[in-house]
Amino acid sequence: MTRKKRRLVLISSALAVLCLALGLVLVALRDNIVFFYGPSELAQKAPHEGQRLRIGGLVKQGSLVREGENTVRFAVTDTKQEVEVTYTGLLPDLFREGQGVVAEGTLGQDKVFHADSILAKHDERYMPREVADALKKQGVWREGADAASK
Repeated sequence: MTRKKRRLVLISSALAVLCLALGLVLVALRDNIVFFYGPSELAQKAPHEGQRLRIGGLVKQGSLVREGENTVRFAVTDTKQEVEVTYTGLLPDLFREGQGVVAEGTLGQDKVFHADSILAKHDERYMPREVADALKKQGVWREGADAASK
């Protein structure tokens, strides 16, 4: 085998191994990838039932209802669309109506989002970047909060 052919075989083998490793990593991460949607995007894209997602927006005023000891039902809104959310567990201390929230879970057949984790903003000016971007996209962003998300 000539020197040129050996080099070509070596480079081809290295690329094949790299592609195989990348494919294995992507397959392993497939179940851990979670997409973020705002309420308006969720209404437009209609993800698969049971697919893990994150939704974010503001907790709609007057929508918080306690059902039992640890179960709550509330609506997440971007002022144009809203998504009904149920959550069983302890809510963050800063969770309240009118505040930014990110919920992670699955969308049920009844179009109710079943959250298994809730994240609330942690100080007076912070809002998760995904929520801020979704609110800006909808034209609902409040000035003054812009510098806090950077």
